[in-house]
Amino acid sequence: MNLNWKLIIQLSAFGLAMGIGSVWWISSTIEPFLWLAIFTYCAYAVAKESAGSYFLHGFLISLVNCVWVTSAHVIFFFDYAANHPQEMAMNTWMPSHPRQMMLIMGPIIGVVSGLVLGLFCFVASKFVKK
Repeated sequence: MNLNWKLIIQLSAFGLAMGIGSVWWISSTIEPFLWLAIFTYCAYAVAKESAGSYFLHGFLISLVNCVWVTSAHVIFFFDYAANHPQEMAMNTWMPSHPRQMMLIMGPIIGVVSGLVLGLFCFVASKFVKK
């Protein structure tokens, strides 16, 4: 297995930017569109720069992204909560504190988005020339 860890870490910088940006500046209405653009670019970059294991590259990028995003949301929880009242309202029926739910749901979202980005990378590898 030939993984390009430098590429994985470099592309995960988008997750760091989104994690911090979504605390203060990025609204939940435009966030999915930004993620779609990020996934598209990451799929292209992985297809262009990696030597194989395209799906795994995408999956790992999303796992690192989930660490960045979850960390930003947990560390800056009070700012996140103040700027995202709808998301906090969805947590009212949860059995634990919203910060704890972020720690639980973050990795689950990371795995699901990893499956999606992995698929994007695999498909892109069929179209992008090295």
